[in-house]
Amino acid sequence: MNLEEYKGVYVFAQQVDNVMNGIAFELIGKGKDLAETLGTEVTAVLVGSDVRGLADELAEYGADKVIVVDDPELKEYRTEPYAHALASVIEKYKPEIFLVGATAIGRDLGPRVSARVHTGLTADCTQLEIGDYPMNPIPGREQKHNQLLMTRPAFGGNTIATIACPDFRPQMATVRPGVMQKRPKVEGAKANVEEFNPGFTPNGNYVEILEVVKAVTDTVDIMEAQILVSGGRGVGSAENFKLLDELAEVLGGTVSCSRAVVDAGWKPKDLQVGQTGKTVRPNVYFAIGISGAIQHLAGMEESDLIIAINKDETAPIFDVADYGIVGDLNKIVPALTEKLRAEAAVK
Repeated sequence: MNLEEYKGVYVFAQQVDNVMNGIAFELIGKGKDLAETLGTEVTAVLVGSDVRGLADELAEYGADKVIVVDDPELKEYRTEPYAHALASVIEKYKPEIFLVGATAIGRDLGPRVSARVHTGLTADCTQLEIGDYPMNPIPGREQKHNQLLMTRPAFGGNTIATIACPDFRPQMATVRPGVMQKRPKVEGAKANVEEFNPGFTPNGNYVEILEVVKAVTDTVDIMEAQILVSGGRGVGSAENFKLLDELAEVLGGTVSCSRAVVDAGWKPKDLQVGQTGKTVRPNVYFAIGISGAIQHLAGMEESDLIIAINKDETAPIFDVADYGIVGDLNKIVPALTEKLRAEAAVK
């Protein structure tokens, strides 16, 4: 493999029903950072049917170029045609870096594409940067520069691993939604579009979609919330979450939770924050009855303001909190709610 042939940062711009997924804009934002370090450009790969009209939206968030793979076979997501589309783009355009969102689609698609183009894939990355590999010089071993250093939690979140792929291209990673920040939108930006279609011939690996059933849910997307009131095992019971519901209502916020709460059946998985849940970045994050295990911190430590309430003064959550209250949440939370409600009434 001639590594010198591979240039540019490419991102998979995921869309469903011709609506862009926010992870596409987050990947473009991070891709721009990496591209600026490498002195190259960011290309978004848009795959679907009748999706050409979405290209300008990608340009508004920073994509220098958009490759559109448009075909009726790509109307709904299916592993085989989508994997064929991305693998064909990689084989033709030879990107140095290829980023995919760690969504349900991305987690299915990324490994299959990397296997087809014979390269590695680092999953669920929380940090990406350009640097040297090995990071510290080793006598007798070549240190390669301008490598993609991909960082992710490992061993159940008990350690952090930084991984490189120095001998194969592209360097591929999946990135969890909410971890990277999208750049400010530039209204009216127009995309530099190149259309590419490798041809799609249905075979035995093409599944047939007989029916699409969409579930209706009342659950709020906690990744979009500006104020989160999050509860852990320390809340005590599903019934006791009423205290958090009342605080969230006064604040105009949303209730979320830790994995222990989901495992106990107190709250649905959609509300879980953490390594195996969702990554959030609200303006204010209340951590109530949450000890602060590394798996949970990985999903919320980038919050602008963290307020912790816990009866254990040695709880790790206080290490990341901006404000901490040691005491009984059953007394503190109702008192805080009443104080806020009284102030709101005065206003």
